[in-house]
Amino acid sequence: MTMDKKFYITTPLYYVNAEPHIGHSYTTIAADILARRMRRSLGAGRVWFLTGTDEHGQKIQRAAAQAGIEPQAFADGIARKFKDLWADLGISYDDFIRTTEERHKQFVRRVLEIVYQKGDIYQSTYEGWYCSPCESFWTEEQAVDKLCPDCRRPVEHIAEQNFFFRLSKYQDWLISYIEEHPDFVRPVIRRNEVLSFLRQNTLTDLCISRPKERLSWGIPLPFSPGHVTYVWFDALINYISAVGEFDADGVYRSKWWPADVQLMAKDILRQHAIYWPIMLRALGIEPPHSLLVHGWWLINDAKMSKSRGNVVAPLDMSKKYGVDVYRYFLVREVPFGLDGNFSEEAIVKRFNGDLANDLGNLVFRTLTMVEKYYNGNVPAVDIGAYRFDERGAEIVRLIGGIDGLMEQSLSPAQDANFSAALEQLWGLINMANKYVEETKPWNLAKESKDEQLRAFMRLLVEVIRTAGSLIEPFMPGTARSIKEQLGRDTIAKGAPLFPRIETDGKKRTEKK
Repeated sequence: MTMDKKFYITTPLYYVNAEPHIGHSYTTIAADILARRMRRSLGAGRVWFLTGTDEHGQKIQRAAAQAGIEPQAFADGIARKFKDLWADLGISYDDFIRTTEERHKQFVRRVLEIVYQKGDIYQSTYEGWYCSPCESFWTEEQAVDKLCPDCRRPVEHIAEQNFFFRLSKYQDWLISYIEEHPDFVRPVIRRNEVLSFLRQNTLTDLCISRPKERLSWGIPLPFSPGHVTYVWFDALINYISAVGEFDADGVYRSKWWPADVQLMAKDILRQHAIYWPIMLRALGIEPPHSLLVHGWWLINDAKMSKSRGNVVAPLDMSKKYGVDVYRYFLVREVPFGLDGNFSEEAIVKRFNGDLANDLGNLVFRTLTMVEKYYNGNVPAVDIGAYRFDERGAEIVRLIGGIDGLMEQSLSPAQDANFSAALEQLWGLINMANKYVEETKPWNLAKESKDEQLRAFMRLLVEVIRTAGSLIEPFMPGTARSIKEQLGRDTIAKGAPLFPRIETDGKKRTEKK
């Protein structure tokens, strides 16, 4: 049974073969922003935010062996690092699922039984090329020069008995579904990419098992204990295993499914846009409403990787510049679907410009003036009834409409454009700063224009209150600080929110 006006959002399950990096944090921060935003609209009880870790497969088994420990102990250690990082970054997930949990393993076995009994899983001999790092099979045509087409590393030739899932059976259905549901894969460039692949290629059935003698670290097939489940077939199921169950007749029941938004990077699009909806179709379950796909963070136009030595540690950046600064930078710097170049110079530029000069300056100068002119008591003025000049009236209108503008930008139909939503909010902040320079409230005070000064100061306070409220999903700590400094009608001014960083990146100076 579904719930009216609910919101279910997921990140991928992050693979525990390595520690979390900036790409993991980017996806998860984006999901956190949308979850927090929807809790404001629907209430906490109507939003469910799922993340977690993917812990089976050959790469984990090998990494554990190299570390000299059991796979479960290895997975426990990396999963803990993900949880610790999410706590440090203020991620407000509702559930953290691990594929080694019994609730998930039992659910996967039930899925396998249902699909097997339906005839969509069959046994056959596989002979071809296998990429161990990607844990993927490839045909002769795909493995050009005996290299994996995804990671470009050598593949090995194997022949073995395995079980296959009938992807090919559902290809025509999937093409029609994507054509009829334009918001299913966003942005449109990724939708077109999936459709082009499906129209130009015949899907081969998916090998969903590995013999235990080659790979023991996985969920055993209920109908063939000598095989374990392919890691991707196992992991994708988490999105439904975490929020529902099958009844005795094999009908899936959940108050949260279908997911409203499933976030991921572009390198796992094919698994989510092809494997996943077909798996759901075979189970008689509705696909998610929207797959939102983002680009990569690059260093000097190169993808981050351990082999290149250019991986950015999220915790290092958040400790150096602050959690909220890191969160803001990631979603403000680049439109969500595109690749972005990461640099500390870009962080400092955003810090000094958007945060110190714009938001921080507006808060500090406004509260300083409220202290100076009104002993910290915010003037009681109805800004909706006061007759402001053209600029002031425009600010009043924007205060009333900015929430709706941001809501539109953050919708899946607009590709969850975090950057555009923040740009709209900063339009209000910058307009208020410009209004200060134009109006020169210190002159109003000198000229004893008390009514105009009172209305002007109240307007600035309402701009800050609005900005503080709307920025909460993006920068929860900053929003909390603004709320504490504003109080209800009596302010409690603190230190500047964002003391400027000098361009050498070593010393900060407070803007007086």
